[in-house]
Amino acid sequence: MIKNSILVLITLVLFSCKSEAQDKTDAKETFSITKTEAEWKAQLTEMEYYVLREAGTERAGTSPLDKNYKPGTYVCAACATPLFKSEHKFDSGTGWPSFDREIEGNVAFDTDYNLGYARTEEHCATCGGHLGHVFKDGPRETTGERHCINGAALNFIPEGEEIPKQ
Repeated sequence: MIKNSILVLITLVLFSCKSEAQDKTDAKETFSITKTEAEWKAQLTEMEYYVLREAGTERAGTSPLDKNYKPGTYVCAACATPLFKSEHKFDSGTGWPSFDREIEGNVAFDTDYNLGYARTEEHCATCGGHLGHVFKDGPRETTGERHCINGAALNFIPEGEEIPKQ
């Protein structure tokens, strides 16, 4: 009787476990713009490729977009999808461009455990490029969110200029 109970318990544990691999989706099935790694490498700079395709992080304070407060739209450096508006940008003091909200529907979210704890990772919803992370320590008077974004993942389109089509 005890052996049967232990066997049932072990079976339940084995079949109910959800591995991290089950959370991952194949970008080719999820995103409307897909390219081979060779195509991305040919299109992007070394830093853009590192950030967007390898989920890297640029050094804090190295992006000229961190202190850019001109009116306009921030688009994905890989596919030109509009991601953030300048009116939602604020100086977080972190050294990375920060926004209190995304352009809804153009940013996808996932959970990242790379540092040993859960963080909300942001991706371009069109091409899957890694953008950065969102935290709950943003401006309280707006959304309370801080979208901490790698400048290398973005291009800035000044207000009045047309966003390029890709």
